[in-house]
Amino acid sequence: MICVPGGFSCSELMEDEAVLSWLRDQADAARYVTSVCTGSLVLAAAGLLKGYKAGCHWAWGAHLSKFGAEFTHERVVIDRNRITAGGVTAGIDFGFRVIRERHGPDFEDAVRLGIEYNPEAQPGGVPETARPEIVAKVKAVTSERMGSRIEQIDRVAARFA
Repeated sequence: MICVPGGFSCSELMEDEAVLSWLRDQADAARYVTSVCTGSLVLAAAGLLKGYKAGCHWAWGAHLSKFGAEFTHERVVIDRNRITAGGVTAGIDFGFRVIRERHGPDFEDAVRLGIEYNPEAQPGGVPETARPEIVAKVKAVTSERMGSRIEQIDRVAARFA
């Protein structure tokens, strides 16, 4: 199993041919090719999500289409042997889905109980349920942080056009 985590340095990894080549080589033999958050953009840059549905952090997911992937607004997305997740906290749900895929629902339930994972659904964790003024603030901060990273993504995506 390959798992690419997310983070703001992902846009740099998208231009690192050594990393992308390694991912492509490992993917050939991997039972699962996975990512959490913006790690899916790295998989996409390696050509490993073309024709797949994939999850990503909501603010970055639209860029997956530049690589031939289909962004899906779900916490965990399974498409054949690709398992991808949304933002950081979706990584917990991602972990449970991987456990279920590998060891079945009973083992997943046992782990869930063992660590007392019983979250309450709280509104506001996604743009669709957050207050409009909070969405606007977070989008402004995120847009500022994205800055040159969008240029990097577009540079890499140009190879897929």
